Order: sequence, then C-alpha cells, then structure tokens
Amino acid sequence: MRVLIADDSSMLRGKIRELFDDVPGIEIIGETSTIQASIEAMRENRPDAVICDIRFQEGNGIDVLYEAKRMDNPPIMIMFTNYPYPHYQKRCRDEQADYFFDKSSEFEDMVAILRELAAGGRNGKSRQVQPD
Repeated sequence: MRVLIADDSSMLRGKIRELFDDVPGIEIIGETSTIQASIEAMRENRPDAVICDIRFQEGNGIDVLYEAKRMDNPPIMIMFTNYPYPHYQKRCRDEQADYFFDKSSEFEDMVAILRELAAGGRNGKSRQVQPD
C-alpha cells in the first residue's frame, strides 16, 4: 500500500514515517506540508491512501479530501487531526472521508487501521466516519 502523509508538522510526519518504515506492505511514497503540495502529490503519485491533517497553516485539509474524492480511483482518505470536533467530522463525512481519527487519543488506532488495510483487510468500520 502506497501512502502519502499530508501534515504541516514535520515532527508528526517523521513519527508516522518511523512507525511504518519496516511494516511489510506499506510504503510511504511522500510527505507534504501544504494543501497545494498535497493535492499535486496525490495527482502525480496516485497513492492508495492519504493520512491528512485537517488544519494546515494556509487553510483547511478538507480541501485535500475534496480533491482526492474527485479523482478516478480515489485514495483511502484517513483524516487525522487535533481538532476532532463534530462539525469537522460532519464535513469529512459529507466529503466522503474513509476514516477520522483524533491525534491525541487515536494514534494507535490509525496505525492499526492502516496496517490492516495494507494486509488486505478493511475491517475497522467502527472507526470509519459514521453517518448521522
């Protein structure tokens, strides 16, 4: 599974990369720190999954989600945020995010889902963005 990390925190991108460096089936194909770079990297590299923050210094990561879901064969979108507020979760659900995780309390859950997806599973529906 080819994964793009889209987050404006270099520390967080490094931590995620380290977690997956030696995991069979997961290849981190890039890291981006801006919305525009994230959109360009998705279009150019066609990742299988994107781990995307919601808040970037210059705007909203939901714009990345919006663009991803309009691609042919869109990547699995894992929204990963320090802002797990209901209005963000609703917007992500409305834009068809596949998963929504709180960075402060669900880091390991996000890792587990990505490992499961890389192993060919998609059993983690309890963590998927749920309808109203």
